[in-house]
Amino acid sequence: MQDFFQYIIDNEQTIYLIILMIFLGIEVISQVPSILHTPLMSGANAIHGVIVIGAIIVTGETASDDYFTLAIGFLAVIVGTLNVVGGFVVTDRMLGMFKTEKKNNSNN
Repeated sequence: MQDFFQYIIDNEQTIYLIILMIFLGIEVISQVPSILHTPLMSGANAIHGVIVIGAIIVTGETASDDYFTLAIGFLAVIVGTLNVVGGFVVTDRMLGMFKTEKKNNSNN
């Protein structure tokens, strides 16, 4: 337990920054009109590829006996990949709404 408190004390500024980013993100997202929310989120999810690459690099550099970090890294890769794929699926569906049907003009 002492190590946990020491970790918090050593990383106090980082923890404050993360809390500030959470509140700022909630505030920004809540101000976006609902009609723009889906296109913006699909683009943001596609950018998640950077997070997947980072998770792969961090997991690859982790010590082989650190099972907790390996599990969290593996989970980050899986969730990030799902987010990327979901972003592309949503974008494909949105673009499909704007496609017009092609008429078959063949004479039989």
